[in-house]
Amino acid sequence: MRFISPKTDFAFKKIFGSTDSKDILISFLNALIYDANPVIQDLEIIDPYNPRDVVDLKDSYLDVKALLDNGSTVLIEMQVLNVACFEKRVIYNLTKTYANQLKYGQGYSYLKPAIALTITDFPMFDQTQRFLTRFGLKETQELFDYPDPEIELIFVELPKFTKTLDELDSLTDKWIYFIKEAPSLEVIPPTFSQLPELDKAMNIANQANLSVEELEKLRKQEMFLEDQRGFIIQAEQEGLAKGLEQGLERGLEQGLEQGLERGRREEGIRWTLRLLERQFGLIAPELINQIQNLSFEQVEHLGNDVLGFNSLEDLSNWLQENG
Repeated sequence: MRFISPKTDFAFKKIFGSTDSKDILISFLNALIYDANPVIQDLEIIDPYNPRDVVDLKDSYLDVKALLDNGSTVLIEMQVLNVACFEKRVIYNLTKTYANQLKYGQGYSYLKPAIALTITDFPMFDQTQRFLTRFGLKETQELFDYPDPEIELIFVELPKFTKTLDELDSLTDKWIYFIKEAPSLEVIPPTFSQLPELDKAMNIANQANLSVEELEKLRKQEMFLEDQRGFIIQAEQEGLAKGLEQGLERGLEQGLEQGLERGRREEGIRWTLRLLERQFGLIAPELINQIQNLSFEQVEHLGNDVLGFNSLEDLSNWLQENG
């Protein structure tokens, strides 16, 4: 057997966000949010994955959204690349979802909890080696909870999860291992087969059960992610080299800092233009000129937002608002 990686947007949505995946998602969320206690008995998957839908390679910001039977909303995101301002985006999506619950004229009593469950394929918090962390609203000195805590952020950092298959001792461990290691497995582990939801997830992830069209979509997403990784690595390397060269020429610490920032800005512009051309083809000279006049911070924001653009009109609107 060969299993697809749940880390790709297509695979994650197919496994956890399709109309037939409700039982899988309930088990997964109970394991990661409620320490494997059966708190969630039912849920509604918002905008479930449909195999007939066209997979948009740029749409990787929000993977699965579910409304729980207690009224809470959960945003589940699988993030492979550590892009600029990612931590701000997580908070933005969560607070936006929380606030948008209210319809015109409704009071605050209608608000229900909102939870952001974010799985990253890179380390986020240097302060701890724990692979699962939770954040809520607390008083800073005595650490008591804010009354009726309505928002919570939960992070799973896959690089920090180092347990082997034989060391998995909880449902939480098994689900995280599935997310991280599914492509390395050759058969469904016996301990997974004993759990109906995990066994079902493994069978969905079995390449033999995918159509030719689905395999092609998966291949394109994997290639897209590899291209992005390459762009980021190249930009970092070239930007650092150029920054060091310019800084050394000035012979001053200030010159080094400015050179580094200038080099990173120029490489960020090159990377962003290359990505835009891959998505939309030829870019109008006036748009290129506007991008080249952006500050370093603006280039970082554009590089983060560009994957959400569906057309060059989105780019033009962004430049008008931020340029």
